[in-house]
Order: sequence, then structure tokens, then C-alpha cells
Amino acid sequence: MARAIQQRTLQTRAKLLDAAKAVIAENGYEAMRVEEVVLRAGVAKGTFFAHFKDKDALMDLLIGEEIDRHLDMIETQPAPKTISEMAAAIMPLVEYMSCERYVFDVILRHSGAAANCDIGPIAMTFGRQAEVTANWLKDKPFRKDISPDLQAEGVQAFVVQAISLVFCSMHNAVSPQDRMETYLRAWLLPEA
Repeated sequence: MARAIQQRTLQTRAKLLDAAKAVIAENGYEAMRVEEVVLRAGVAKGTFFAHFKDKDALMDLLIGEEIDRHLDMIETQPAPKTISEMAAAIMPLVEYMSCERYVFDVILRHSGAAANCDIGPIAMTFGRQAEVTANWLKDKPFRKDISPDLQAEGVQAFVVQAISLVFCSMHNAVSPQDRMETYLRAWLLPEA
């Protein structure tokens, strides 16, 4: 029988998460240091590692939560009817995922695309994002030759590509939204 998690353990974890969020709000994700988190939380460094394998595990959780928050907002919106509406609906998520190069790197490492065998919070959001997008595409006037699920996977791939080019000095002159509109138009409305 599984043991119930002690209330103190939950409180300590909450203190660590609150401290990490405060540090990130002040200094950004990449600048967050475990030492500063434990200092603010008022716990020993070993306590941090009792809750999280490493900084990356904490980032997987925090970034995954933030992606989920953006997906919650996207789900409350009416389904986009046009390519421009779809690109605009995706932009808050794209902007968050590209807010720091470090954030995008963590997302890539934990998305499952980098052969990460753990299914963590970020990997779960990738599945959810595909579901949300497939629901948008079910009854829309886009492609009929492939399933909405496959269309959604393509949209997701283009989101990652558009974000990656934000960080490329040779290709960052086009805004992510314009790039997404171009990709989505080519993918969802191919000319015969």
C-alpha cells in the first residue's frame, strides 16, 4: 500500500516552488540557481535534491506548468476559422516558449524529441497541444487528405521551427507570427 505524503513534505515542496518562481520572476529562468532557491525557501540544499533530481527537473515542472497555463487559455478561445486566426491564437504560447533561449532548450530536451525516456510535464504538454490543435482542425476548411491528428502534429512541428528561428541570427528577420502563417498556409491549404 502506498504511503500518504506527509503534509510537511508537501509544504516544503510548495516553499521550494514558490521560491523558484520568485527568483525566476526577478532574474529569469537561466539565472535561477538552486542555492538562491533554497536560501529563499529556508531549507537545506539536500532538501531541494530530495524533491528534485536537479535544476532541470524543477524547470521541467515549472515550464510544463506555464505551457499548460497557456494551453488552458487557448482552449477557452473559440476555434480559429482562418490561418491568420490560428497563428494569432498560438502566438502567446510561442512567445512564452521563446522568452529565453534557455527555456526553449529545456523544452526541447524534455519534449521527448531528444530521446528523453521520461514522460515529464513538458512532454505531457506536447501531447495536449496536439489534442487542442486537432480539435481546432476537425471541422475546418483545411486539408481533407490527412487526419486532424496528423495536421496537428505538423502544426506543432512548425511551432518548434518558428521558435528555433527566433534564435537564429541568419533567419530571425521574419516575425514568428508571419512565419507561422506562411507555414500553416502551406501545410493546411496546399495548392494542388
